[in-house]
Amino acid sequence: MVAGDSENRIRLDKWLWAARFFKTRSLAVAAVAGGKVHAGGQRVKPAHAVRMGEVLSIQRGPDQYIVTVKALSDRRGPAKEAVLLYEESVESRQSREALGEQRRLSQFGSSPPTGRPTKQDRRRIVRFTQRGE
Repeated sequence: MVAGDSENRIRLDKWLWAARFFKTRSLAVAAVAGGKVHAGGQRVKPAHAVRMGEVLSIQRGPDQYIVTVKALSDRRGPAKEAVLLYEESVESRQSREALGEQRRLSQFGSSPPTGRPTKQDRRRIVRFTQRGE
């Protein structure tokens, strides 16, 4: 599972890709270069050597993950293996879940929609579905 056991370090962009925080390495490089990833509170470069026990702060869209590196891998495997590479802090998980709930509620107002869509809703639906054509 963990190909990096023989080494004590691995490139940050490669680890982020293997841990499935980003779909491609180029997206991981862009995020690190753009200041979306910090190691130990410091801005780092994509070639930063990640070590076990290091604390990373990863901003992905509106969500922020604060994780501790538990294992090193330079191979992108299944999601079940990727989760074993890090441990997310309790505060990080709680704040992400609260933010997600807040986004969900603000999307529908105070409660989810019931009944038929209004004329305004139908127009939004039509605009949204025609966008992909």
